[in-house]
Amino acid sequence: MAREKPIINVAFVGHVDHGKSTTIGRLMFDSGSLPAQALEKLKILAQEHGKVGFEFAYVMDKFKEERERGVTIDLSYQKVITPKREVTIIDAPGHKDFVKNMITGASQADAAFLTVAAKEGVQPQTKEHAWLLRTMGVKNICVLINKMDTVDYKEDAYNKVKEDVSAVIKQARYNPAEVTFIAASGFKGDNVYNKSTNMPWYKGPTVFEQLDLFPEPEKPNNLPLRMPLQDVYDITGIGTVPVGKIETGVMKIGQKVIVLPGRSGTGVSGEVRTIEMHHEQMQNAESGDNVGINIRGVGKKDVARGDVVCDAASPATIAEEFVAQIAVISHPTVIAKGYTPVFHVHTAQVPCQFIELIEKTGPDGVKADKPDFLKNGDVAKVRLKPIGNLVLETQAANPHMSGFAIRDAGATVAAGVCIEITPKKL
Repeated sequence: MAREKPIINVAFVGHVDHGKSTTIGRLMFDSGSLPAQALEKLKILAQEHGKVGFEFAYVMDKFKEERERGVTIDLSYQKVITPKREVTIIDAPGHKDFVKNMITGASQADAAFLTVAAKEGVQPQTKEHAWLLRTMGVKNICVLINKMDTVDYKEDAYNKVKEDVSAVIKQARYNPAEVTFIAASGFKGDNVYNKSTNMPWYKGPTVFEQLDLFPEPEKPNNLPLRMPLQDVYDITGIGTVPVGKIETGVMKIGQKVIVLPGRSGTGVSGEVRTIEMHHEQMQNAESGDNVGINIRGVGKKDVARGDVVCDAASPATIAEEFVAQIAVISHPTVIAKGYTPVFHVHTAQVPCQFIELIEKTGPDGVKADKPDFLKNGDVAKVRLKPIGNLVLETQAANPHMSGFAIRDAGATVAAGVCIEITPKKL
C-alpha cells in the first residue's frame, strides 16, 4: 500500500468544557470531512438529548463508541485531509481518558492544541495538560483560545488569556515565543476552517491552516525497534497477534525479536512472521505505525499488554532501579521516601517505590539537596525501584521509551522522565 500524504497525529487537549469536541466537529464539517446530512442527524440527536447546539461535539462522541467497539481503530473516522497532510485528530475527552490515552501511547501525538476558553482562562487542568504533553514528548503545541464569542471577540480578553497561558507553558518548558496562539470560536466557526470577520485584529492562522504549519514529525526509524504491546489477541487461522504502535525503529518480516519482560520476566525470543496494518499485509512497518503482528515462537500465554517487542540485537533494559527527573503536578499531601504509586510507562503499569529524594527545585526556584518530601510544583531528581519488571530506557538512549506518568487514586500526581538506569541482571 502506498503511503500518500504524510500522516501527523494531532491531539486536542484542555480543561473539560472548554470546547474541544465542538471545535473538532466544526473543523470536520467546515473542511468537508463530515457530510451535511450526518450533521443534520446529530443536530436532531442533540435536541432529543436536550443539548441544543451540541451537534458538533456529538461528531467526536459518535466516534467514541466506534472506538470502543472495534479492535483496530479505523483512523478514517477522525481524519482531516489538508493540502499537505493526512491528519489524525485525537480528541482527548474528559480528563481521565486523556491521561490514560496519552500515557498508554495509543494516541501519541506529534503535536497538540492546548484549548483554553477565553472567559474562564487558565484552569488547574490547563497546567496539568501542559506538563503531560511535555513529559510525553509532544514538542509542538499551539494554544487555542476558544469561545471568543463569549467575550465579544475583544482583543484585550484574548491578550489577558494569552499572557496567563504563556506563564503556564513556560513552566512546562515550552517557549511561548515559538508557540502559535489562535483566537477562535468553535461554536460559531470563527478561525476554525474559515477566517473570522469578527476579529479583524487577529492576523494569525486558522486551526485548519495550523494543521499544516506544525513541523514535520521526526520518525525515529534510526533507533532500535521498540513496540510496546497494547493488547494480545488470539485470531483464528493466524494464532497469537500482539497489537501496538511502533515507537521507534523499523520492523521487517523475518526479523529476530525479543519480547521483554514477557511472562517469564527474562524475555521471550522469536521471529516476525506477519505484519498487518489496517487489515493489509505489510513487508515492513516503521515508527508511528499501529500494527498487529504474529511472532514465530510466541504464544498467547507468553506475552501481555505492557511488554515491549525489541530488536533481538539491541534489546531495551529491564530496570532494577532508576533515577528520574519528575514534576509533582497534583498530590493531595506530600511525597516522601517509601511512597509506592503506579507508574504508567508506554503501555505498562508498574508500581515503583521512591527510595531516595536526591534534590528538588521549588516553584520559587529555590534548590534543596536531599529534601524530606516533595509537594506540588516541585521539580525533583529521585531514585526509584520498580516492584515488578519494568522495561524502560533513559532519555539519552531513547526519549520515546523514557517518559512516564505517576498515578494514584485515579489522578495523575506527577510526570517524569528516566535519566539514569541500573539494569536488572537477567
